[in-house]
Amino acid sequence: MIEVEREPAVAAELFGGRIELARRFAEALGRHGEERGLIGPLEPPRLWSRHILNSAVIAPLFSGRVGDVGSGAGLPGLVLAIARPDVEWVLIEPMERRVAWLSEQVETLGLDNVEVVRARAEDWKHGPVLDAVTARAVSALRTLVPITAPLVRDGGELILLKGVNAENEIGAAEKQLRRLNVTNARVVVVGEGVLDEPSRVFRATVR
Repeated sequence: MIEVEREPAVAAELFGGRIELARRFAEALGRHGEERGLIGPLEPPRLWSRHILNSAVIAPLFSGRVGDVGSGAGLPGLVLAIARPDVEWVLIEPMERRVAWLSEQVETLGLDNVEVVRARAEDWKHGPVLDAVTARAVSALRTLVPITAPLVRDGGELILLKGVNAENEIGAAEKQLRRLNVTNARVVVVGEGVLDEPSRVFRATVR
């Protein structure tokens, strides 16, 4: 029996009236995520604190129509769609088995604010139409910015979950940021005083 982390008390504060949907998603991912190749064997015991709340805490940063590139298990896209039903989410994922999982969860949870697109970000056909793009644990900024910025409208944002080396990644991606007219790049820490490990977010404007 896989032991899934007990729900931290702060989860109900972050999800409000949507907490039951978050619980159902956490239960499904904790029970089936490893066998379906979505998460590693060490993740269920820290699923809430390391993954779900890490994603949910950044929900207030978004508005409009937002893409999640490399959505995978639905982190952060499905979590954000649960937390922010007023935002339209486009989950962009190339792998068939992950697309199947995402589509199942959208249907099971009744998320009418989510579109699942099977594609690589590089193959996005719709041009710069999104108000923002997010991603989590996909790649370094010097690789991630060139595949995410072209999806964002003029004046829209990149809001990317990053790790402790985020500042260094900005320096390494200077050439790509300049070439793609990505401005006001900075790291924002979200969730201090709320989570034991707050989330680090790369934010920048696309021009």
